[in-house]
Amino acid sequence: MNALVKPSIQVADVQTAVIEYQSVPVLLSEQLAAFYGSDVKNIQNNFLRNTGRFVEGKHYFKLEGAELKEFKNLPSLRGLVDKRVPHLTLWTEKGAARHAKMLETEQAWNVFEQLEECYFSVKDKIQPLNPVNLSRLQLIEMAMQAEQERLELEHKVEVMQPTIEAFDRIAKADGSFCLRDTANNLQMRQSDLIKWLQLNGWIYKRPGNAAWHGYSDKLQAGYLEHKTEVITRPDGSEKITEQVRVTSKGLTKLSKLLGNNND
Repeated sequence: MNALVKPSIQVADVQTAVIEYQSVPVLLSEQLAAFYGSDVKNIQNNFLRNTGRFVEGKHYFKLEGAELKEFKNLPSLRGLVDKRVPHLTLWTEKGAARHAKMLETEQAWNVFEQLEECYFSVKDKIQPLNPVNLSRLQLIEMAMQAEQERLELEHKVEVMQPTIEAFDRIAKADGSFCLRDTANNLQMRQSDLIKWLQLNGWIYKRPGNAAWHGYSDKLQAGYLEHKTEVITRPDGSEKITEQVRVTSKGLTKLSKLLGNNND
């Protein structure tokens, strides 16, 4: 996982940590709500009501499973992230701008301008820390964080081989997969995979319909797709069926999320 917490800065008279994910400055929903004079529930509801206007990887990153566990355990994030959350959304500059537009308050726009200048551009402004200017406590905290990250890296190396083998299988695969073939690729039972996909907001069933359907955010992210087939019955009539399928991109995502669950 590529996450980093840099020294705190001041935005709108509030001291806040600078969080980077995949080398991109991002904000937690809690930070966004505090800056915009809103609350986390309102931020979440605006996202749910306008899911189609947000693109994963452009407006936000979603952390789940093992990736989320690693992120929550970063020493520098203690107190910022609720340990009980099943998933976490990190907002990029474009995502923060979209939320400011939805809130349509003067405070939201004023603070977003400060975020543009002070937070999202911090990557270019922060200079390397000079140990001479740090207190003994800060040096100890930095050493403890470096040691924990070293131990975490050693642990990841030990468990990396099964994941590498899984990614190798995926890299050689083409097209998309039915749920049964997806389960085989992930080396788990189909029933367990379906249960996980259902509980974690990947697939659902419509009332009176036995077929599984993919949630729109997973379809837009390219993790799932729907395939329609025309089946000829013995009497010559035709039946149209729709099947949800997992793409190679989705299989890679699932392999990451489920990697630690299959050990």
